[in-house]
Amino acid sequence: MNRHTARIKAFQILFQMDLNEMEIKAAIGSVVDNNEKDLFLESLVHGVTDHQQEIDSIISDHLEKWTLNRIASVERSILRIATFEIKFLDDIPNSVSINEAIELANKFGDEKSGKFVNAVLSKIIS
Repeated sequence: MNRHTARIKAFQILFQMDLNEMEIKAAIGSVVDNNEKDLFLESLVHGVTDHQQEIDSIISDHLEKWTLNRIASVERSILRIATFEIKFLDDIPNSVSINEAIELANKFGDEKSGKFVNAVLSKIIS
């Protein structure tokens, strides 16, 4: 699976975990077949869950007039993935992480999601 597809699946897994408070194994199993293992997908899901407090703190520090709990689950999950990539994965350029996050937001969020995600992530990298 390519990295774009892995990000989509990671978003779906993390979104389910956020919305339904699912365990990581159950959430992965609901999105990915057993024979569809992908190291990048697993690194995103486990990375976000392992570093969630730090990631949430970084996101919260860069929000204006919002709290993390007020952000819709779609945008929150996307911001967590992109923030994890920006802060913990040195082999991915920040611009790629941001562009992928905007694409996810435009696909799964509403008409303002892409702009919101872009604004928050731009503050995180500056």
